Amino acid sequence: MGGILIVDDERDIRELISDILRDEGYATRLAGNSDDCMAAINADAPALMILDIWLKDSRMDGIDILKTVKRDNPDVPVVIISGHGNIEIAVAAIKQGAYDFIEKPFNIDQLMVVVSRAMETSRLRRENSDLRRRDVTTAEMIGSGSAFKLLKSQMDKVTKSNGRVMLWGPSGSGKEVAARFIHAQSTRAAGPFITVTSASIRPDRMEEVLFGRETPERGIEPGLLEQAHGGVIYFDEVADMPLGTQSKILRVLVEQQFTRAGGTDKVRVDIRVISSTTRDLKAEIGAGRFRQELFDRLNVVPIAVPSLDERREDIPELAQHFIEAFNRTQGLPLRELSEEATALLQTMPWPGNVRQLRNVIERVLILGEGTGPIEARELPGREGGGGETDGRIVLSGGLATLPLREARELFEREYLLTQINRFGGNISRTASFVGMERSALHRKLKSLGVVTTAKAGNRVAHLDEDEEEVE
Repeated sequence: MGGILIVDDERDIRELISDILRDEGYATRLAGNSDDCMAAINADAPALMILDIWLKDSRMDGIDILKTVKRDNPDVPVVIISGHGNIEIAVAAIKQGAYDFIEKPFNIDQLMVVVSRAMETSRLRRENSDLRRRDVTTAEMIGSGSAFKLLKSQMDKVTKSNGRVMLWGPSGSGKEVAARFIHAQSTRAAGPFITVTSASIRPDRMEEVLFGRETPERGIEPGLLEQAHGGVIYFDEVADMPLGTQSKILRVLVEQQFTRAGGTDKVRVDIRVISSTTRDLKAEIGAGRFRQELFDRLNVVPIAVPSLDERREDIPELAQHFIEAFNRTQGLPLRELSEEATALLQTMPWPGNVRQLRNVIERVLILGEGTGPIEARELPGREGGGGETDGRIVLSGGLATLPLREARELFEREYLLTQINRFGGNISRTASFVGMERSALHRKLKSLGVVTTAKAGNRVAHLDEDEEEVE
C-alpha cells in the first residue's frame, strides 16, 4: 500500500503533518481537494488516510470521501481532523467507519500516537488479507481418475469468467475445496474468499451477518457481503438460507448494492457468488422452501462434484496426500499404504466421501503401529482381522445359506464388480489385478450376466467385447 495520504485544503497544514510524519520515517502523499484525493486512492490505495472533514471548493467533503473509502477500500484506516470539531462531527465520522478523530490545533504527540496505532491496524488487516489469500491459493484438487478429470475440466472453464457457479454433490465430497480452487485460479485470487455457512447462522441474525449494521455506539460493522468486496462470497448449503433472506440476497445480486441494518446509505459491492448444496433445489422450490428466482440467478453454471464412490481410482492419491499433510501440519508419522490397505480403501463404502477418508487416515496415523507401511488390519472395521477367524473368512448369513454354485457365482459377480469400480471401469487393469486375461474376464462377466449393464456402486457399466473403459 502507498504510504500515508494526507488530505487538507490548507497547504500549510498538510505540509506540516507530512514533515512530522516523514521525520518519523513514514512515506506520505498530499492532496488538497477531493478530486486529487480520489485520484491518489485509485492510483494506489494508502496504508492510512489523514482526512480533513472540511474541504473548501471540493465536490465532496470529508464525510463523503470517508463513505467512499470505506465502501471501496474498507481495510484503509481513516483518521479525521477538523478545526471545527465537536462531538456530533466525531460521532458522525466514527459512525461512518473512521478510525479516530483529532481536533485542530492538534498536539504532535497525540497525532503520532493515533498514527502509530492506525498503521498497526493497517498492518494487521493486510496480514489478515494475506492469510486469506494464502489459504485460498493452497486449495488443492487431488486426483487423476476420469470423474475427477471431468470435474477439473469444468472448473478450469469457469475460472476465466465471473459467472455464478452452483456446486452440487453429497456431503464431504469437496465442494468448498472446489470453490476455493475456482477462486484461486481466477482474476479475483488476490481478493477475499468469504464463506457463509447458512446452517450455522440463526435465521434472526442472518441479515445482520450478511449485510452488517450501523449503530451510534459502535459505528459501522461490515457484514460478510461487504467483507467479500472484490472477491468471492461462498454460500455453503444455500438451501438452508431463510426465505426472507433469500429475497434480499436476490435483490443484492440484481443491484450489486444493499443497506446495512440500522443504516440508510447504499453499500455497493463487487462480488462473485459461488454456492453449493447437497439437496435437490428443484424439490425445495416445489415445496416452497427455495425461491425460483434465486435459483435461476445462482445456477448459471451448475457443476456436479462426484462422490468418493465415483472416484475410487483417486483414493490412493488422496490418502497419500492426507498422510503427507498430517505429517507436515501435525507431525504424524509419514507412512505409506500397503497394497492390501490400498485395495481395502478402494473397496470400502464411503458415505462420508473425501471427508470420511481424511478422518480415517488421521485416525490410523494417530493410533497406528509404528512408522512402517499401513496394513489393512489397522483400518476401521478390520481390527483383529475383521472378517477373518484363524485365517478363515467368516461368511455372511445370506451367502452361507446358498448352494455352492449360487454362492460362488454371487461372490464372483460382486467381487468383479467391486474391482471394476475400484479401477474406474478399466477392464485391462482389472484383469491384471485379478489374474485373468482380458478376453477371459469379458467371458466371465458375460457368464455372470453383467456384460451389458453392470451396476457398480453409483455407476452403471456398459461392457462390450471391444470396450476398454466403463462409459
